Amino acid sequence: MAPEEEAVARRLLPVTAWPLYESMPIADRRHAHDVVDRLLAAGVDDGDALVAALLHDAAKGERVRLWHRVAGVLLDAFAPGLLRRLARDDVRSWRYPFHLYLHHDALSALLARQAGSSERAAALIDGSVTEADARILRALRAADDAS
Repeated sequence: MAPEEEAVARRLLPVTAWPLYESMPIADRRHAHDVVDRLLAAGVDDGDALVAALLHDAAKGERVRLWHRVAGVLLDAFAPGLLRRLARDDVRSWRYPFHLYLHHDALSALLARQAGSSERAAALIDGSVTEADARILRALRAADDAS
């Protein structure tokens, strides 16, 4: 991460959300900044959207390893029912990362709210936006999916 990128995150995030951002693995922070860059390139400079971009994967944390992500993408594409059966909402289970993979949007929104982000930023993370923000949500999802 470049110092300029960290400075952008400090400027955009509420002070209370900084520890949540810092707790994210470096790869997730790198991805978050790529999403911010794509939003800005698309003309989306809405502060809540940029906060959402920075925190949208916060719930994945260290528990969701690369192999979970690869397996999650493949299972979601070819055997979504199996992925859902595999996921367990039990933090002690080896299957918990699959639960995080499936539900990270809602869990990341909850973490963002708890960390002091706006309700609107959290709604952009979990997709529960009003019609007025539907365009911004589509742009956020497109920027996220472009990775």
